[in-house]
Amino acid sequence: MLQFVQHFWWLIFVFGGSIGTGLKAVSAAHQRRIERRQERFRIKQQTKVALAQAKARNETDKTTQRREIGKTIDEHDQTDARWFAYELNPVTLLDFPMMTDMREPLTVDFHRAKRRADLLRPSDVEALVGNRQAQADYREAVHAYAIAFDVAETEAKRRRRQGFTWDEQQRLVRAQSLLRLAMDTGATPAERQSAYRKAQKELEGLIVLPTNARMEIERHIAGQIEA
Repeated sequence: MLQFVQHFWWLIFVFGGSIGTGLKAVSAAHQRRIERRQERFRIKQQTKVALAQAKARNETDKTTQRREIGKTIDEHDQTDARWFAYELNPVTLLDFPMMTDMREPLTVDFHRAKRRADLLRPSDVEALVGNRQAQADYREAVHAYAIAFDVAETEAKRRRRQGFTWDEQQRLVRAQSLLRLAMDTGATPAERQSAYRKAQKELEGLIVLPTNARMEIERHIAGQIEA
């Protein structure tokens, strides 16, 4: 090799330019490979960051959805509790009989709205997460239920026993007194049973006690008998 260089050193001047150009081309190609690798790495990193950000946004959105669904369920529960104060307490209900008088349009609207809200109520919060339409339907149904209850209750409190004749109002008063006795744990089972039967007769043709109210009274009376 040394002898070759010694005898043909002058070829450097002939091919020096070509060699230099070749070396530059090799160096440039190597640099492009480095840049491509760096670009691929940068794209991968950006993709990872974008995916992480998207996941974080999705989790935040789900958290917001859960909170909103929970608020709607809470409003549903609060409205139910207000209705149960009448449904499970016939003595209170007889002060405002319109709350179960299905001849009244406002009462019908309230009970219809309640049925729709109950129908759309999810088994739990997670059941509606991700379903925007179902969330909107349930939220609107609960709002309609709460508003319909407010309207019906306001009118029932305004009217109280108006719309009933004097004799009918007296029957309601007697029925209310009898129901108090039927629910009095201090009375004997026989007294409670008798009072409940008489109350039912007084209410015939006037109003129908809600099923849950009747069941509650009968359960207490049955429990008293068994005791």
